Amino acid sequence: MERGDLAGLSSQTLRALDLPALPRGARLSSGKVRDVVTIGGEMLITTTDRISAFDRVLATVPCKGEVLNTLTLFWFDRTADLVPNHLLERVSRRTVRASRCEVVPVEVVVRGYLTGSALRDYQAGRPVSGISLPAGMRPAQRFDVPLITPSTKEAGGQHDRPVSRAELLAGGLVPGSLWEEIEQTALRLFRRGSEVAAANGLILVDTKYEFGLRGGNLTLVDEVHTPDSSRYWYADTYDSLFAAGERQRELDKEYLRQWLLEHGFQGDGEPPAIPPEVLVEVAWRYVTAWQTITGTEFAPRSLDAAAESRLVLEAARRASGGGPG
Repeated sequence: MERGDLAGLSSQTLRALDLPALPRGARLSSGKVRDVVTIGGEMLITTTDRISAFDRVLATVPCKGEVLNTLTLFWFDRTADLVPNHLLERVSRRTVRASRCEVVPVEVVVRGYLTGSALRDYQAGRPVSGISLPAGMRPAQRFDVPLITPSTKEAGGQHDRPVSRAELLAGGLVPGSLWEEIEQTALRLFRRGSEVAAANGLILVDTKYEFGLRGGNLTLVDEVHTPDSSRYWYADTYDSLFAAGERQRELDKEYLRQWLLEHGFQGDGEPPAIPPEVLVEVAWRYVTAWQTITGTEFAPRSLDAAAESRLVLEAARRASGGGPG
């Protein structure tokens, strides 16, 4: 897919599902990006084209939902031997049927390099999630061993709160034996992600994982190694940029955040109107990420919002075993 193909798709985005007659017992909820229909012990998860920044939903971006969902499916296929995931059925390119799990109330962030909030903490002389790093480290420097820096999942739309391993265990958020299993699993996932990324010329810099329990077994949930949950750098320029102390070439969605900052928006007040060409550029960066990570060409196939709503409604009726409520 080429950049020019995206401009004509701006009117074919999915902002929200239209489900006027869900089956009895089904419940629709919406997050920043995903619409979720819950039916008993299952969920239908649709990744829309909504995009958020600074905890605000701002617009829709062509193909974004399809990119994120199919990338997660790509990674589910490549990590199924490491840990089970919640996937039950691929309903469409942007909707999956998944098991409801008892979600572990911690986001598991794995960091391979000194950047982002870890760099800010380090430069301020603070430990990184309770981990004291050696003196003399430089921005973008690779850690000898990846760091696990957990954060609590706060309710009510509050910002997640970084915690140390000791705080997490002392507070009883996760039993010690389960946390050890989560740490080892997260490191294996990060190692696999790094290997696949390296094969396509990328560095998986850092990422977050979410886990749940299904039948008492650790289960991978939510998205995996997508541009929304991960930071990627281009491998071919890493050494030269690091040696020069220059900013790494990134493959993520920082473009939109930077545009908003340049227009005076940091999450408070009325956001600026985002021009179509900016949204197309954001879309191209998502598509570029998909094509670079997978090493294949992206071809959009889920462009009809009304058809997607029909597919989800039909899947909800099958899952409930009945008609409208």
